[in-house]
Amino acid sequence: MRVLFNWGRNRRRGRLRAQPFPPEWLRIVEKNVPMYRRLSEEDRRALLGHVHVFLAEKRFEGCGGLELTDEIRVTIAAQACVLLLRLQDNDYYSRLRSILVYPRGYIAHQATQDGHVVHEGPSARLGESWADGAVVLSWQDARAGAANAGDGANVVLHEFAHQLDQEDGAADGTPELESFAAYLPWARVLSEEYLALRRAARKGGGTVLDRYGTQNEAEFFAVATEAFFEKPALLQRRHPELYEELKDYYNQDPAANP
Repeated sequence: MRVLFNWGRNRRRGRLRAQPFPPEWLRIVEKNVPMYRRLSEEDRRALLGHVHVFLAEKRFEGCGGLELTDEIRVTIAAQACVLLLRLQDNDYYSRLRSILVYPRGYIAHQATQDGHVVHEGPSARLGESWADGAVVLSWQDARAGAANAGDGANVVLHEFAHQLDQEDGAADGTPELESFAAYLPWARVLSEEYLALRRAARKGGGTVLDRYGTQNEAEFFAVATEAFFEKPALLQRRHPELYEELKDYYNQDPAANP
């Protein structure tokens, strides 16, 4: 039954990818996602096909009074699909079911533990990624992050990198890699770079990577993904080994198409 399900699902996805892309959707991508213009013609076609599948399979929900539009859905989907463009095992974020979108930053309840003490209270958020099937986003920040494709800050790339990380059931900064042999260099490089970012943050100097990546290994991977796609040339120059690991994982070389 699983084989038949996979066959039927892949056939349906193939039909979706082959559909003509609506001109009004294309105008949204070209206007709101300048990263699209850096892609080759082949990758542009592939990205638009992935957007078709993503929008067919994922449910968008407006929160905080937000009325969903095609602009919201397509802008978010196009950015999320950039990560999938050449991914070896692209199952379209298999654990993800819903994208919850707020008009702007929102307040969520947070519980943190400090030793044996648990602190609870409100926390301002721009986005969240839940392992049980949801991503939460601020539309204001999702749109702004897409518009500036060179600042290394993109909440959609960040939260969907978390989804890739969580596909193996653990939010630990290590997504499912192509082969067993790939895990050793990944662990060495990502661990060294994570510790280096923490040292740099303590010293107070400038960093290519957002210092939010010092929170833990999962946040480091999400922050590194933002830099990989938005500041690729700088990341490659300052952190060549990290760039190569991300290049091998995503099977893309954005520094070659600035």
